[in-house]
Amino acid sequence: MPREFIRRYLPTPEKLNEYSALRPLGKLIHNEDLWHLNRRSASGATFIGFFCAFLPIPFQMLPAAALAISFRCNLPISLALCWLTNPVTMAPLMYFQYRLGSWLLGREISTTDISLSTQWLLENLVNVGYPLFFGSIVCGWVLGITGFVLVRVLWRLHIVRRWRERRARRRA
Repeated sequence: MPREFIRRYLPTPEKLNEYSALRPLGKLIHNEDLWHLNRRSASGATFIGFFCAFLPIPFQMLPAAALAISFRCNLPISLALCWLTNPVTMAPLMYFQYRLGSWLLGREISTTDISLSTQWLLENLVNVGYPLFFGSIVCGWVLGITGFVLVRVLWRLHIVRRWRERRARRRA
C-alpha cells in the first residue's frame, strides 16, 4: 500500500527534534495532523503542493508549508510536490504560463527581444507580469483541483478494492 511506502520515508517527531533549524517553529511542526496520511490530508496537500508549485515566486515551499500548517494537511507531501517546478522545468513552465495568461486575457505577446537583465525586467514588468501571474494562478488552480480529485478518487477505489478482497476472503 502507498501509505506504508510513504511512511517509511517520513521523519519521526524525535528526528524532527534533532534539527535546530526547526526549533523556532515549536509545537506547530509537531501537530499530528501535519503527518497523518488519510484521504483528506493527502488530497489537500496535493492541492497545496501543486498550486504553490506554479506560483511565480522564489521559495515556493514557504507558502506551501504555511498553507499546509494552516489547513492541517500533510506537510511532507505538500512540500515535495512544490518541486514539480525545479530549476530545469521552471523556464518552460513559466513560458507556458505566460502564453496561457496572454491568451486568456486577450493580450498579444508584446516582447520580442528578451534580455536577462534587471533593467529589461523592470521595463517590461507590466507587459509580462500580469499575464504570467494570471496564467500561473490558472495553471496552479487547474492542476491543484485535478490532483485533489485524482487523489480522492484513487484513494476511494483502493478502499473499495480492499473491501471486496476482504469480503471474498471471508466467503471463501
